[in-house]
Amino acid sequence: MCLPLPSRPDFNLLITLDALLKEGSVLGAANRLQLSPSAMSRALARLRDTTGDPLLVRTGRKLVPTPRALELREVTAQLVEDIEAALSPMHDVDLQTVSQIFTLRSSDGFVETFGPALITQLAADAPGVRLRFVQKEADNNRPLRDGNVDLETGVISAKTDPNFQSQALMKDHFVYAMRADHPFAARALTTAQYAECEHVDVARHTDADNQRRGPIHKALSHLGHSSSAKVVVGGFAAALSLARCTDLVATVPALHTRNLRRDMVCGALPFAVPGITVSMLWHPRFDADPLHRWMRLTLRDICAQAKLTEPDLDQT
Repeated sequence: MCLPLPSRPDFNLLITLDALLKEGSVLGAANRLQLSPSAMSRALARLRDTTGDPLLVRTGRKLVPTPRALELREVTAQLVEDIEAALSPMHDVDLQTVSQIFTLRSSDGFVETFGPALITQLAADAPGVRLRFVQKEADNNRPLRDGNVDLETGVISAKTDPNFQSQALMKDHFVYAMRADHPFAARALTTAQYAECEHVDVARHTDADNQRRGPIHKALSHLGHSSSAKVVVGGFAAALSLARCTDLVATVPALHTRNLRRDMVCGALPFAVPGITVSMLWHPRFDADPLHRWMRLTLRDICAQAKLTEPDLDQT
């Protein structure tokens, strides 16, 4: 046997009660809410039935609040104020006073390259905002979908949830990187020399062979060459760290890893490879949030500035 569900109170009565308690009269409350006096009288009767209290009683020619009404006056006023704020258009946030932790998920290299400028901008514009960078270790967007991440950067793929909002940050291209005293460091690599080298590849999933079937391998195959992956690692920083102290060659996105390659010999690939578009992604729940919107605009501007200052990478 199913028990009947308890009836919910009519929350519109809160606004009516607030007006009655502030005006102290049916006529005044009716004028405040632009209702007829008879409609307000019926609303007062419903409030009395709902609360089990007369709320306003006549004394002479005036209505005076009961002890229960006096108890409800401040509570009701605050509730109505909160409701009106919740249902009003969102105003711009005061960046100088806001206090919040903002979580950004990205691949290694992004923090090292773009983090300093973002931190500097936050210190100037939003000193109460703290950043939490989360390593992107797998090609899934669950943390973003679950609300554990505010913003994510990466390349949009078939695995990306199409319901997310996104905006392109920059177009990047691949470069090779090797230690300064590498046997091939004296001059720019030819395609044959690149293929002859042993490489450290980056793959964030268990299928390491998938990296070998990527755009670089396809471009080499069309030219009649193939390359060998001696080691596969999970991130760009690890790949560059190994290339820095061995004869391995790492192939990485140029802008994304700019600060990670400063002490290495780098060059443009000697064959044509399609570039990649790095985007920022966010859940639609954050689309209208003013702080989130400011963060997106700031990150976009920082990445745009990085493109303007990127040096020639034919051989650095």
